[in-house]
Amino acid sequence: MNTPFSIDTYYTEAVGLLTNLIEIPSVSGEEDVTADLLVDFLEKKKVPSERKGNNIWSKNQYFDPSKPTILLNSHHDTVKPNSGYKREPYKAIEEGGKLFGLGSNDAGGSLVSLIMTFLHYYTEASLPYNLILAATAEEETSGVNGVQSILDELKPIDFGMIGEPTEMKMGVAEKGLIVLDCYAKGKSGHAARDIGENAIYTALRDIQWIGEYEFAKVSKYLGPVKMTTTMIHAGYQHNVIPDECHFVVDVRTTDAYSNEEVYEIIQKHVKSETQARSLRLNSSQLPESVQVSQVADQLEIEKFGSPTCSDQALMDFPTFKMGPGKSERSHTPDEFIHLKEIKEGIEGYIQLLQNLFKYQSIDKS
Repeated sequence: MNTPFSIDTYYTEAVGLLTNLIEIPSVSGEEDVTADLLVDFLEKKKVPSERKGNNIWSKNQYFDPSKPTILLNSHHDTVKPNSGYKREPYKAIEEGGKLFGLGSNDAGGSLVSLIMTFLHYYTEASLPYNLILAATAEEETSGVNGVQSILDELKPIDFGMIGEPTEMKMGVAEKGLIVLDCYAKGKSGHAARDIGENAIYTALRDIQWIGEYEFAKVSKYLGPVKMTTTMIHAGYQHNVIPDECHFVVDVRTTDAYSNEEVYEIIQKHVKSETQARSLRLNSSQLPESVQVSQVADQLEIEKFGSPTCSDQALMDFPTFKMGPGKSERSHTPDEFIHLKEIKEGIEGYIQLLQNLFKYQSIDKS
């Protein structure tokens, strides 16, 4: 690779871009101004981009359809600031080696590090892979106008690097999500008499099964499928037996089952009527046969399974989650990222791709 490498230059630009992103409110569904900023930033770098809604993407200068393609993706939307903030959430503040501000950790640090990585390889003519950089919207709400709305325009993709705060460990598997609305049916009657059928009791039997059932297959990285009843509501008067009980179940699926398979198993065992709000947020896994997984082993990058959802759930090609920052800081008051983590993120991404490109070249020879 003949591309000049200056980590200090990349780091300075990354921090500057992240500072600007923090200071523009970009709650999910309202990311138009940060999208404008990203288009302008790439334009100044003489990198053409395409835009659909608030999703921005660019391809490397010597994009060749005959080559395999890597997606470099992270999001520029944020959650709403919570009431615990003591600092101004939309003010980027450097203090004690940290950069504070909403979206700094989730996932601004990953996004700007991926952008610098893309720019590092953008003009390289001899890459064995194509690169597509995608800065996308509505990740925090899994919205239909986010990355899912542009995937067909980007494919085929051989694998995706999804920028999320993982301390630069490689999240090779991620749990999926099903939210179930369950309705236990009964028959109303006077609470003082032995008539009617109490829907609460029917619901409790189902809830007990949900809490105790163990799925047969267990994921290597994600463990068992986890079901948790999180909400319950029934009745409207103290002396009337309720004829319906509504409860909500949070189901965290694994790569051992498809969401459809998990849903079918639950429906077979519970008496309550169940309605899945969506089956689109599937679990994901990076197969060990994908070369980047083998390169990660050579570099001794720690692999893990992630319990939280990201845009990986919407992608039907191999993906992994990796980025600077720490997941536990996401959505917390006074969110921050260590400045050194941004530099480590840029270095880590470039090193991973550099070794992958060498691996691919050796494999072809």
